[in-house]
Amino acid sequence: MPSEPVYVPTMSPGALMTADELRHEHLPHKRVELVRGVLVVREPPGFHHGEVVGRLAKLLIDHIDTHDLGRVVAGDTGFKLAANPDTVRGPDIAFVRRDRIPHPSPEGYAELAPDLSVEVLSPNDRPGEVLAKVADWLSAGTSLVWVVDPTRRQVRAYRQDGSESVIQADDDLPGEHVLPGFSARLVAFL
Repeated sequence: MPSEPVYVPTMSPGALMTADELRHEHLPHKRVELVRGVLVVREPPGFHHGEVVGRLAKLLIDHIDTHDLGRVVAGDTGFKLAANPDTVRGPDIAFVRRDRIPHPSPEGYAELAPDLSVEVLSPNDRPGEVLAKVADWLSAGTSLVWVVDPTRRQVRAYRQDGSESVIQADDDLPGEHVLPGFSARLVAFL
């Protein structure tokens, strides 16, 4: 079932929400993002989605911690990408270089774009919505976006320079300049 924008009780139809208001809303068991001031609510993804996110996050964390490259966050951690109206996106996995990590860690949303954003597709994801997320990440300054497609067993890599490539299941997923030295076979996490 496709996701539709949902207005919460504290919002009147047509009213735009801010990132701060989003942070204080209580929507149990829902995944939410704020897209140009409009709250978008989705059902939690399925078990296989979580498996893929967990395995890829572990590979990334192991590499990033070994080489002290920065931090990985997972589980739809919110990043405030734009203001007035606010956009808060939550990737399945994100990487922020060590020199860009906010100190102290914000209690709310980090007001920056991660260096790498990873979106793992769920069966109900609509292609237009996924491409809109990719565009938001790249427009905000994310260098590399991976869209992981467990069904097709491939990853589509989108870059800040506008180029993209498709990595198939038997190929290696390179970290490129964003994650120097990182490479993982897709079969290791799909």
